[in-house]
Amino acid sequence: MTEILQKRIGDVLLPGTRHSLEALGAKVKVAEGGAGAAVSVELGVPVGTLEGPLRASLSDLAAAEGAKLVHVEVASRIRAHAVQPKLQPLQNVRNIIAVGSGKGGVGKSTTAVNLAMALSAAGAKVGVLDADVYGPSIPMMLGLSGKPDSPDGKSIEPMRAHGVEAMSIGLLVEQDTPMIWRGPMATSALTQLLNDTRWGDLDYLIVDLPPGTGDIQLTLAQKIPVAGAVIVTTPQDIATLDARKALKMFEKVGVPVLGLVENMAVHVCSNCGHAEHVFGEGGGQRMASQYGVPLLGSLPLELAIREQGDAGVPVVVAQPDSPAAQSYRDAALQLAVRLAMRPRVTPGISASLL
Repeated sequence: MTEILQKRIGDVLLPGTRHSLEALGAKVKVAEGGAGAAVSVELGVPVGTLEGPLRASLSDLAAAEGAKLVHVEVASRIRAHAVQPKLQPLQNVRNIIAVGSGKGGVGKSTTAVNLAMALSAAGAKVGVLDADVYGPSIPMMLGLSGKPDSPDGKSIEPMRAHGVEAMSIGLLVEQDTPMIWRGPMATSALTQLLNDTRWGDLDYLIVDLPPGTGDIQLTLAQKIPVAGAVIVTTPQDIATLDARKALKMFEKVGVPVLGLVENMAVHVCSNCGHAEHVFGEGGGQRMASQYGVPLLGSLPLELAIREQGDAGVPVVVAQPDSPAAQSYRDAALQLAVRLAMRPRVTPGISASLL
């Protein structure tokens, strides 16, 4: 019965996804005793609200097999995943996720911040790196001000907001100071921000890239160990045209694209409830199908998202029960799932990461 139950548990779908526990690399252990069976499941994605539904699914499965579950343990352990050749994950950061876009104005930074909040709410240890050195917006979106500490005059402590660590060039200069830098200076600033920040033990570091496919994106691909990329677009054709360029860029430099996020997909009138596709409909899904990458989620065009970003409290934190927050949580889950299905780092780099 133990072997049968263990095999059947591997076939159980993770709630909210179409993927089985076995496909996600979950570690399943079953032990039988006089009173019944005990099951432990270790997932490679943040557990969060999945624990209750997964427990129910396991109990139902055991009952169908004629077994009684007396103990169910569900936990998560985020592993380090493979990065570009000749690079290795950072010592304290298991997975760096780049969030990019082909053009500006598609809500990339808002998406990056709320995905980070959603992963953190699910129980992961998360950081955010603002790589847009010319137009840093993460400090305002997270409600951060002041200067970070430097305990030794060489490294800097990340600032913290809403349960996540954060670093941005915007925290090191005055708010209205323009970054009048040529490409090499900007790329040097990015690598310094990443390497000189005293990151804690992180499961995910979300990197908010500037729009386009320029120097900073190339530096990221060549010098920074990236486990995967997410492309943000809006449904309109001109946005998906530019998003295609970003997607192809990541493919050419060997960074796997985990999926697309379609932002501003639909607006629901707060007065009458009428849904309208202001920027077109289905552009993200068509692009995902054309290039064989998953559509991680479609996010709404909603006033509260903009208002909460300006107020420094992302909507996932400020209004966790709202449909908008749920959309971000759904997208974050799909992101974590796609990463969990990627190859892990080769053995022998750092025991703390494996």
